[in-house]
Amino acid sequence: MDSVPFGVSRLDSLIGGGAPSGSVVLLASESGAGGREFLYTSTIINAIAGVDDDLFELHYGSLKETAATPPEVHYVSFTTDEAYLTRQMNFTMDDELVERATEHIEFADFSREYFHPSPVPREWYLGEASALRDLGAGGKHDDVLEAFGTYLSDHAAGNLVVVDSVTDLVAAEADQLSWNEIALLVKGLNKASHRWGGLILLLVNRETLDDAELGLLKDATSGTFLFEWEAGGSKRARTMVVQEFRGVLSQLEDENIVQFETEIHDGGFDISDVRKIR
Repeated sequence: MDSVPFGVSRLDSLIGGGAPSGSVVLLASESGAGGREFLYTSTIINAIAGVDDDLFELHYGSLKETAATPPEVHYVSFTTDEAYLTRQMNFTMDDELVERATEHIEFADFSREYFHPSPVPREWYLGEASALRDLGAGGKHDDVLEAFGTYLSDHAAGNLVVVDSVTDLVAAEADQLSWNEIALLVKGLNKASHRWGGLILLLVNRETLDDAELGLLKDATSGTFLFEWEAGGSKRARTMVVQEFRGVLSQLEDENIVQFETEIHDGGFDISDVRKIR
């Protein structure tokens, strides 16, 4: 396949069907500005294509000839499980759409590896009672990176993988991970993705990073979508800007598109207006 749809129909139609196969895309979002909803929409729409043609056509429409939905959809979380994520998706999107789509989503929960080095009781993240020997037993956050890397090696090739979220790794950085390890992980992921094909989406909360850290992540990925709040008139608007994305940005520049105004409805994330250079 030449491109993998993001699952946002109007965006995909403007960029030739979706992301170039083999891309790693950073979704850098202010809180509530739409990055997480974009992630949910990409997951649900690509998954529904594998189980229900009618719902896919209703909520997305037709694919471009050069685009193809991936055979598998994988949702990776470091801190939450399938039940919680499904509830969150239901808050954002139509219940029937989410219910049918989740039949075709593989959820990978790395809570055990992520929380084990911390003093957080096991029953909080595993539903199991903590033995005295577990408290303060510690460990290394290297374990979660190793588990994450192994999972991607086994499942990423040709598929959609969404990662929720890099913010969790940033939060662990002070005690157990170095920022260089996180940046190197993303760089290695981007290199491997060229061989794997498919599409990988990395969500990060913009407010957890300084400009230098965001710059490193942008440089390590194929492209970046920035989701921000913009004040104007009597209301705040969600906006999205595409940055540094070869094969995508050039098509938007040809159309003089500089920014998207966005909205959230029961079909998920959507583009409500296209802002052009006048």
